[in-house]
Amino acid sequence: MKKLLTTLLLAATMTATAQETVGLNAGDITSPEINADQTVTFRFFAPQAKEVKLEADFLPKQKIQTPMGEMETTGTVMLNKDSNGLWTYTSPVLAPELHTYSFSVDGLRMTDPNNVYMQRDIFTYTNYFLIDGELSANYIVRDVPHGTVAKVWYPSPKLNMEQRRMTVYTPAGYDDPKNSQRRYPVFYLLHGAGGDENAWSELGRAAQILDNLIAQGKAEPMIVVMPNGNGAQQAVPGEYANSMYKPSFRNARTMDGAIEAAFASDVVGYIDSHYRTLADKAHRAIAGLSMGGFHSLYISLNNPDMFDYVGLFSAAINRGNPTGDFAYIYSNLDEKLARQFAKAPRLYYIAIGNTDFLYKDNVDYRKRLDQKGYRYEYRETDGGHIWSNWRKYLNWFAPRLFKEK
Repeated sequence: MKKLLTTLLLAATMTATAQETVGLNAGDITSPEINADQTVTFRFFAPQAKEVKLEADFLPKQKIQTPMGEMETTGTVMLNKDSNGLWTYTSPVLAPELHTYSFSVDGLRMTDPNNVYMQRDIFTYTNYFLIDGELSANYIVRDVPHGTVAKVWYPSPKLNMEQRRMTVYTPAGYDDPKNSQRRYPVFYLLHGAGGDENAWSELGRAAQILDNLIAQGKAEPMIVVMPNGNGAQQAVPGEYANSMYKPSFRNARTMDGAIEAAFASDVVGYIDSHYRTLADKAHRAIAGLSMGGFHSLYISLNNPDMFDYVGLFSAAINRGNPTGDFAYIYSNLDEKLARQFAKAPRLYYIAIGNTDFLYKDNVDYRKRLDQKGYRYEYRETDGGHIWSNWRKYLNWFAPRLFKEK
């Protein structure tokens, strides 16, 4: 027993010593430090480095050529090194937002070792921090009643899968026995290319936005369903059998009609049979970003009696491949639009940034709607194909749902 205690004490001492060594080597650095004037100071300790750069979403954008055309990417700035090997940079005053950044040390991209708050977008990790203010107020966890976020496995016969996974948000009070007879409207919220069922809950701050809007009385309590829009995936890479592969922007069975064909029966059908939903058109909404906007357009188009609220956020309109088994999903667009708008959706909402690489596609689609006199709402923001825009659109769209005419 004495020998065991000695061994445990030695192990504890070694662990504490290792932790102290890490702390000493890091220099007890605070990074990022949000200053009182809403400037932000970044610090990186690298005595031997020749250069350290900051790559951040708030820096002037750079334009790059991609297979999808010209796109914006984050800008960079050099940090300054002091005599102790500490590199620093202080930003200008930053707008309220969830800001993302990383470092480049002698050309090697690195996250901030002093900031544990990170998020994954496809195969890239970045650090983030929040500047509080009117624009970002709902992105921050507040002292309000919180909903529940669950990872739900469900069968998808249309995709020939016994198990697929989606993220489901139920509002505060859903599980309270006092509300056991209450039924709720449902909002289906779809991710973009390279994303998955975690994208909106992690990158989009969907749970925080809904918690805060509902607590403020600005949004109706609702169930929010965030499915995986990659038809060849069961779930997030690494979280289903034999899936330890590098996530990719281009995934199989995403815009070939398979997701749209399976949605009504497999996703909506499961939710209506397993949750206390108001299972009618007036109490269903669908919206999505980029590829998810494409899915939202065609799912609602082919199910005109299912959704009274449709949101296209930076939608990848006309990006699908209308061939193969599911070509019918994309056929007869004008005929299907006429049928959908004859049923008078309560809200058809289009939003996009003015430098988005999909901007022209959305302009052309709006012209098509305008020529037929179809009623929709349009909102244009600054910026491109970025999460800071999609969070705004969710923040504006959700309060519009399930209101009386």
